Amino acid sequence: MKLFLPSARATNILLVVGFCSLGYALYLRYQAIEQANVGLACAAGLDTWLCASRHIAVILYERSVIGTVAVLLALINLWRPTLAAFALALAVTCLGVVLYNVTLSGLAAALLILSFARPARGQA
Repeated sequence: MKLFLPSARATNILLVVGFCSLGYALYLRYQAIEQANVGLACAAGLDTWLCASRHIAVILYERSVIGTVAVLLALINLWRPTLAAFALALAVTCLGVVLYNVTLSGLAAALLILSFARPARGQA
């Protein structure tokens, strides 16, 4: 039985997806959300891309949307492991871990690791 295991090329693509997602989440957290000057400027009515991203991230955090989506995508990947589902779940999980949805995103990361024990698509 062949297990779900990405090839070397697919692993490189997954690394790029994960690092880009992680980098954007770190940028958003430390340059937009935690900066007091940015928060004051956005509250005063500044209409920029950074303020819009900050506002969306805060709304998603308050409702635990990022963590919930990460768990749902990881469950889909656990049920039918594919490279696209894994990449999408990895990206959302990285966002959730950095943007304060750690509990659900940690569960999603565990489910992603568990998906490596599943048979590859097309195997029974």
